[in-house]
Amino acid sequence: MKIMLTPHEIERYQRQLSLDGFDEAAQERLKDSAALVAGVGGLGGAAALYLAAAGIGRLALIHEGQLETADLNRQALMTSERIGQSRVVQAKETIKNFNPHIEIDIFDEPIKPERLQSVIPDVDIVIDAQHNFPERRLINNACVEAGKPMIEAAMNGMEGYLFSVIPNETACLHCLYPEDPEWAPFGFPVLGAVSGVFGCLAAIEAIKIVSGFQEPFLNTLIHFDMARMELKKFKIHKQEDCALCGHRTGGDKPRPCLQDTHVSARMQANVSAESISL
Repeated sequence: MKIMLTPHEIERYQRQLSLDGFDEAAQERLKDSAALVAGVGGLGGAAALYLAAAGIGRLALIHEGQLETADLNRQALMTSERIGQSRVVQAKETIKNFNPHIEIDIFDEPIKPERLQSVIPDVDIVIDAQHNFPERRLINNACVEAGKPMIEAAMNGMEGYLFSVIPNETACLHCLYPEDPEWAPFGFPVLGAVSGVFGCLAAIEAIKIVSGFQEPFLNTLIHFDMARMELKKFKIHKQEDCALCGHRTGGDKPRPCLQDTHVSARMQANVSAESISL
């Protein structure tokens, strides 16, 4: 059955419907789409909120645990009156109040393969905003297995990165990280506004992909150092010998696919970058 916009929805979304290329057909595709946001903290919460603002039809949110005082500098979907209560329940309530037209499924639990395998096949796109790298790898693996696109977004301190994974077309997370990098899952420095910026960027790329509105940045990793206001774009390549998404041709170690002095501690590397200072 064709998804149609109601008169109220046409009025609600009229400002984005005024964008070049964002017509009612694009809005209907967005309404007919579902997204999984894994992690609804500072980054994932912003992504989920702006997907809802744009009119996505359904959200699935996964986030384990209760709100703590130290979360409040960045988790804008939650309030100080709800400390000690489920974060994902609060996220759902805030988003529902903001846009009651969308459906929201929530899972207050850790990232597990079984849950990913049951949820990801029923969504159109995934935003990975987990703070723990092993969980990011599980999400990447499940998206590649299910053939679902994923936006990979992460931040630390005043910098962060973002890229899109389109299975069988672009590099996946394993292409960039054949081995687990050093990763501090808890206690990393966070300025809430930096988390919010990368959440918004992730939402924009997800909206592009599911609605067909403009072309997403594929085969490109965006690194933004907000202390220097310097944005760099890196060309990244699908690795044919990737153990997950490639076609292995022998026993050689996967060749590195991205390099920069600023990012090399986090990534395997070896290409040039385009740098833009704002």
